[in-house]
Amino acid sequence: MKRDTIEAAINALKQGDMIIVVDDEGRENEGDLVAITEWMHDDTLNFMARYGRGLICAPITEDIAKQAGLENMVKRNNDPHETAFTYSIDHVQSTTGISAIERTQTARALIDDEMTADTFYQPGHLFPLIAKSNGVLERRGHTEATIDLALLTGARPAGVICEIMNDDGSMAKGEQLEAFKMEHNLKMITIDDLVVYIKKHRQLISAEAKITLPTRFGTFDMYGFTSKIDQQEHLALVKGDFSTTMNVRVHSACATGDIFHSERCDCGAQLEAAMTYIQQHGGMILYLPQEGRGIGLVNKLKAYELIEKGHDTVSANEALGFEPDLREYDVAAQILKHFGVTSVRLLSNNPEKIHGLTRYGIQIEERIPLVTESNEHNHDYMQVKKHQMGHLI
Repeated sequence: MKRDTIEAAINALKQGDMIIVVDDEGRENEGDLVAITEWMHDDTLNFMARYGRGLICAPITEDIAKQAGLENMVKRNNDPHETAFTYSIDHVQSTTGISAIERTQTARALIDDEMTADTFYQPGHLFPLIAKSNGVLERRGHTEATIDLALLTGARPAGVICEIMNDDGSMAKGEQLEAFKMEHNLKMITIDDLVVYIKKHRQLISAEAKITLPTRFGTFDMYGFTSKIDQQEHLALVKGDFSTTMNVRVHSACATGDIFHSERCDCGAQLEAAMTYIQQHGGMILYLPQEGRGIGLVNKLKAYELIEKGHDTVSANEALGFEPDLREYDVAAQILKHFGVTSVRLLSNNPEKIHGLTRYGIQIEERIPLVTESNEHNHDYMQVKKHQMGHLI
């Protein structure tokens, strides 16, 4: 599927045009027409009704919903996608409320500073949706994508969306969306690309503390950060002065290996090797809360139970319902940029870390292998990392 850049989509929206936003394959895997209320043309909703054919909804923030006196449609939302419908509405000056002109009037009233609950009838023919406060970083839905896009255009946080359906009433996907895009000359983006764009351009971490940390490997400066999205805590262990290019190890926390010296993995040995190298050559270790490649400590122990019954480290994660590796490196990139580091000599055997950092704007000048010895307890694990996960061991 040919995608446009987020910048191109923002420009189109600011000109009043609609765009197509496609969500993840593992979610609805559908395309919605998206317009920003403040910029949209007068004929936007008519186009959506005629060509999109889906339900026309109006993503808004919780603040707008409160101003409009809108409550959730249901008290217990058991929709697997947690779509946050409110009561449907019509503008009080509507007649039937269903015409494209009247639904446009209703949508635009939602961003009127003087709007109140008395501005609308309930129920009506426009369906507001309340977005999560952290946008697509909290929920990867079209509702949140619309609000994030509105903010990126400098508009008030509200929009109008409509699912795209085929002539036979089925949902348009893949090549069908591509054909729709070409026929109507629309920009098309994915929510995944929007997530990456926001993580690259929005400040998502907060520097909290700095201490001097004496260790048996030598003395380091330790910095503490918290995520503004999920309040997770992250550490940076630094030796020497900062420069635009530094030796860097991105290390995922491993309680069993780093603290209890488990021999089932090579994590503890890699951390010690990295601390030795950074102490001698200068650089930074980023210590991230990504236990069990992102599944968490207890789930990692459950994976170990499955490994003891014959699974390997990949199939165990999958048997628990997880991808083999859930880690993202956006926070690592943000911490590096906080210190003015834009390129690194990366201490790693994992090509995915190279891709992950590059994705968020960090250049990899060199990969420095991190060599540790295997043992009888982690030999099979190391072979899986090499042959199934592509690690350069």
